[in-house]
Amino acid sequence: MYDVAIIGAGVVGAMISRTLARYNLKICVIEKSNDVATGATKANSAIVHAGFDAPVGTLKAKLNVKGSKMMEDIARELGVKYKKNGSLVIGFCEEDLNEIKKLYKRGIENGVENLSILGKEEINKLEPNLAENVLYALYAPTGAIICPYELAIAALGNAMDNGVGFIRNFEVKSIKKFDGFFTITNGEKEIKTKYIVNSAGLYADNIAKMVGDNSFEIHPRRGEYILFDKECRGIVKQTIFRTPTKMGKGILLTPTVDENILLGPTSVDISDKENKSTTAEGFFHIISQGRENLPSLPLNKNITSFCGLRAVGDKGDFIINSFENNFINVAGIESPGLSASPAIAEMVKDILIENGLSMTLKENFNPIRKSMSYFADASIEEKNQIIKKDNSFGKIICRCEKITLGEILEAIRTNPKPYDLDGVKRRTRSQMGRCQGGFCSPYIVDILAEELNIPYIEVTKSGKNSVINIKKLKEVNGNG
Repeated sequence: MYDVAIIGAGVVGAMISRTLARYNLKICVIEKSNDVATGATKANSAIVHAGFDAPVGTLKAKLNVKGSKMMEDIARELGVKYKKNGSLVIGFCEEDLNEIKKLYKRGIENGVENLSILGKEEINKLEPNLAENVLYALYAPTGAIICPYELAIAALGNAMDNGVGFIRNFEVKSIKKFDGFFTITNGEKEIKTKYIVNSAGLYADNIAKMVGDNSFEIHPRRGEYILFDKECRGIVKQTIFRTPTKMGKGILLTPTVDENILLGPTSVDISDKENKSTTAEGFFHIISQGRENLPSLPLNKNITSFCGLRAVGDKGDFIINSFENNFINVAGIESPGLSASPAIAEMVKDILIENGLSMTLKENFNPIRKSMSYFADASIEEKNQIIKKDNSFGKIICRCEKITLGEILEAIRTNPKPYDLDGVKRRTRSQMGRCQGGFCSPYIVDILAEELNIPYIEVTKSGKNSVINIKKLKEVNGNG
């Protein structure tokens, strides 16, 4: 019997698990996929928003500003890359300036610090590559960037190291409530728990309906992106937003913590919660607006494109509440959900206490986790010392990102362990360079097969129904 079962291992579920891991509780995180961060967390803008965008008084505004202030210390504890690069909301005309002034006023009321409105000369000093007709900007120096899936993996890994269980490949099919506890089933196995935290992303409304809560609906919003090679580093330093209009917030341009450049997203409401396809129309919109912001946009340096689906609720705000005391909804966590995630976790903890869950702090909780990129970030001298102790760090597997065998082995052996190619990718950045895994993937499949003690052909790209290899080449050719 668990005290708390958290459904969903995105960044919000992972942060909740880490917050609760500080207490003497029996906790598990339940995930329908093969790994952490396989939904919206793996495909978003990777921005820690300053907090000037959300309407005053909303949960989005309150939790964004609070979470943004918490994020730097949490990233340091978890060894996650974080950079306070600042953000600019750019404007091209007087109408845009009026919107920028509204955002400035809203930001001040939300509690965002050090906001200012800049003119053309000041903008050029910060971002000389922006279009000549950019005349105004809202500058938020507290804006930052982070790797969302790295944060989720590290948060859940730290929670697991402190006693939290992780149950993957468990798709919740039904929830039944008994006197004082729930039984969660996937049709074959069952999990008993006193409290449930529903952070199931796009499927949070489906989960809520299983306990009789029909109070909200979730629909997907498609966001397409283009990622540029590290060769483009420095073309912009701040995160660049467009002034929002009636048609939406527009396309943003931002560096990533790994020194790529990210352009996007589109924003299209759809009905299919599994449709992550990209579109020609989406890319045309991204490129045309991207060029308006940055005429020198190096389109020939793009290395991949992708689509993420945001979980949009029907209330216009985050949906964080309790249903019959021991079932907690954490739903509709669209942007700025990543920024707000530490504060959301604290809010969920407080709701659980209010609803009767007794919590006492652990004496031996360890908040510190070793960085997944400690070897990549080390100096030449430090790398040589590591290689002397373990020569697997001296063998390069991923040429593009210069990821070693030692890093891959360490990732496979560290909580939460990856069981597929994409899992290794999210932990090490192997397969994320120019060739997008064309060179290193076969070697990583071999490493996974050996470490997991499974046949080569059973290693998948991202869990079930993502087969990579069917047979050995000799068998296919009839020579084996």
